[in-house]
Amino acid sequence: MSQLAEAQKSQRLEFVTLVAGGQNFCIEIKQIREIRRWTPVTVLPHSPDHVLGVINLRGAVIPIIDLAAKLGFAKITPTERHVIIIAVEDKIIGLLVESVSEILGVDADNVRETPRSPEDMTTRAILGIIPLGDEMTKVISLTALMAPSHPVAA
Repeated sequence: MSQLAEAQKSQRLEFVTLVAGGQNFCIEIKQIREIRRWTPVTVLPHSPDHVLGVINLRGAVIPIIDLAAKLGFAKITPTERHVIIIAVEDKIIGLLVESVSEILGVDADNVRETPRSPEDMTTRAILGIIPLGDEMTKVISLTALMAPSHPVAA
């Protein structure tokens, strides 16, 4: 086995685990800028159901997404116990979640492929699954999560 193949096999990944819609998810730690308590948002008219509004974060206007609603679960009714994860992919977004649990370190080869059919759009935001004992934690792809649901006409 080449050194490159060995290095890739033993690559260690770190994720922040969270709960949204009563389900376990995680996001790669390098995509997270900060984790903060819930604060009220400024509602934007005519925005999709999963967009709660925007907050002012040190001069930047950040959209806040209800992660559970975006993934097809029941909307979260925010309280002071909920958490906003400020994440960065192409742009900065805030994700409302029920809770943040821990930092999870796993070898890259422990992340399993998400079972799906080729046309399955419901699981496109799930990059992979990490089995942890009897539980399964789903790895969120922020790129796929924030992709438009419908193609934009030219």
